[in-house]
Amino acid sequence: MKDPANPVCRTISTLLSRIGDKWTVLVVSTLGEGSRRFNELRREIPSVSQRMLTLTLRNLERDGLVSRTVTPTIPPRVDYELTELGHSLLKPVTALSQWALDNVETIHSAQAQFDAAHDEAEAA
Repeated sequence: MKDPANPVCRTISTLLSRIGDKWTVLVVSTLGEGSRRFNELRREIPSVSQRMLTLTLRNLERDGLVSRTVTPTIPPRVDYELTELGHSLLKPVTALSQWALDNVETIHSAQAQFDAAHDEAEAA
């Protein structure tokens, strides 16, 4: 499984890259609270650009994690929600988010120690 040319490895790598992307984590977390329209997602994730949100939603829809429902009104209403598969991703994404929150101070401390030691080594 460690052969990067192996199709299974490439598939796993592609999927992990997508679900590990910060926009995917934020979109999945937000949609875990319920269905949202595009502009609602933009308001709730203010740092994401329109283009990046569009690409993320399209990729998540393609992967079967998000469904897109168009209601024929004027203007058309488009809602996004997690599929059953998307909901199954919510638990590990939430666990990773909580782990990051629980350990952010320890990680910042480790980074500061590493950077200080690295700076001292370069100065010598």
